[in-house]
Amino acid sequence: MAFQDADTGAREPVNPIELTNSMIFWGALLALLCVVASGLSRRVGAPVLLVFLVLGMLAGEEGVGGLRFDSVSQAFLFGSLALAIIIFDGGQGARRDTFRVSLGPALSLATVGVVLTAGITGLVTHFLLDLSWLESLLIGAIVGSTDAAAVFGLLRSAGLQLKERTSATLEVESGSNDPMAIFLTITLVELISLQAENPGVRILGAFAEQMGLGLAIGFAGGYVLVQLLKRLSLPVSMYPLLALAGGMSVFGIANLWGGSGFLAIYLVGILIGNASLPHAKDIRRFHDGIAWLAQIGMFLMLGLLVTPSSLVPLVLPALGIALALILVARPLAVAVSLAPFHFPWREQVFISWCGLRGAVPIILALFPSLAGLEHADVFFELAFFVVLVSLVLQGWTIAPIARWLGIEVPPVLVDPEHLVLRIPDEQEKEVLVYRAVAGSPAISMRAGRLPLSGGAQLVGVVRQGVLLDNPREQNVELEDHVMVLGNDGAAPALARLFTPADASSSQKASAFYGDFVLKPGARLADISLMYGIAVPEALQALTVGEFINRQFHHKAVVGDRVSIDSVEFVVKKLDGDQIAVIGLKLG
Repeated sequence: MAFQDADTGAREPVNPIELTNSMIFWGALLALLCVVASGLSRRVGAPVLLVFLVLGMLAGEEGVGGLRFDSVSQAFLFGSLALAIIIFDGGQGARRDTFRVSLGPALSLATVGVVLTAGITGLVTHFLLDLSWLESLLIGAIVGSTDAAAVFGLLRSAGLQLKERTSATLEVESGSNDPMAIFLTITLVELISLQAENPGVRILGAFAEQMGLGLAIGFAGGYVLVQLLKRLSLPVSMYPLLALAGGMSVFGIANLWGGSGFLAIYLVGILIGNASLPHAKDIRRFHDGIAWLAQIGMFLMLGLLVTPSSLVPLVLPALGIALALILVARPLAVAVSLAPFHFPWREQVFISWCGLRGAVPIILALFPSLAGLEHADVFFELAFFVVLVSLVLQGWTIAPIARWLGIEVPPVLVDPEHLVLRIPDEQEKEVLVYRAVAGSPAISMRAGRLPLSGGAQLVGVVRQGVLLDNPREQNVELEDHVMVLGNDGAAPALARLFTPADASSSQKASAFYGDFVLKPGARLADISLMYGIAVPEALQALTVGEFINRQFHHKAVVGDRVSIDSVEFVVKKLDGDQIAVIGLKLG
């Protein structure tokens, strides 16, 4: 990075110490602006990653900051590290129970979907620009993957909760499609630069090597790291660092041995996120923060790297490629990839629209420059413009589209803020401290009769800083702190007790699920007699649970709904893989 005079463009010699101090100041100031701007962007619904990108461009050599940064190798190094951290954090957020409905569809989207997206986008690129077939396909591969952080950041800021089938599929797809896009990009760059013969054989061999080694190293490295996190006795603050250093080590080993480092570190993240570890919440919070820092740094750097004036000649073809990707390639790829899984059409439309592009395409667009390919600048500028269009067009409309398609569900109960003191023993017990805030159902209840679950036990009640005698005989009062000994199984009951009652949430849930509740074993013939609805003869022997499972191929999720005559059945609660409670809405 170098500073230059905004008027003359001449570089001024700068003392190394002064340059270092300036870089620290400007870097910290830009990061601070990004954090502050992210809060403001939520109020206007702007995609937060777009804010980071624009701030980077404003700080660049053609912006008000006048900072010049043109080192492709440094950008690639930092971008790869940041991307690995983001994927690692995404893996930790992938819950094992979501794989029931999402693993097959997500892997299909991450493989078949990426290949189809790259192929269709490459076809359009070939006709819009004077590029060879391989170069056109390279453009398609570069922009082939989606960005999980961008999608879920926008949904969270809008306060939306999607049906599990949709959210889990998007989450796993976005975390697992990066290795496929990276593989395609690297392979096509090699084919173009080496002019290799028998490209089909070469691609298949490289695919088997990268994915096979990535899977093996990821699982092996993840298992070893989980055992270290369980068995090593360290200061609390060291556990998150051990997880990060271990994950990055697996990423590096996989890359050195010819495997997919991004796939390996994603698998490590999944294994850590689904293991019962000491200080698991501390590890998760730390990596959430580091992932956001990586996002901020990466988009600032990419904003600095681009030269806005060079984008002008490519506006029309780049816009055509972006629209083809968003409106044609992604929807077709989703339709083909999800065809075997019988997704409802509304969810397919939303998944198509959620093909939001983020930092990965811009990082991948640096590969041609590193390989010294002709038209390397064109690849980077096209990728940058496609990401820009995607963030503006899709990023600003994801929340309204979700509401319009009706695929959101009423928000589930969120565990209120509480203190956790872990007791290191073989049963992994914790002391949980909850505060009785206004509106909590626990207020006025006898502490000894609180409906705890999961083997939880009352420890004590603290009132105005004093531990009460005979806590089991005390009624919980406003601002009391209730201490409970339990484990993860106790959290749902405690959340219900210490979360303020929300009448509007109850009304939304009633409007969504209906005012009546059915057990899945209720027969449709009996429901027909009770509510006076017309049930076809062929269905009367079925239970309502069997009827719903037929419609969703035994993979129903909360929020799924089917209708008979004027009645609508809505899945309200699951017990593992089975439907536990069904809501009934009368038309």
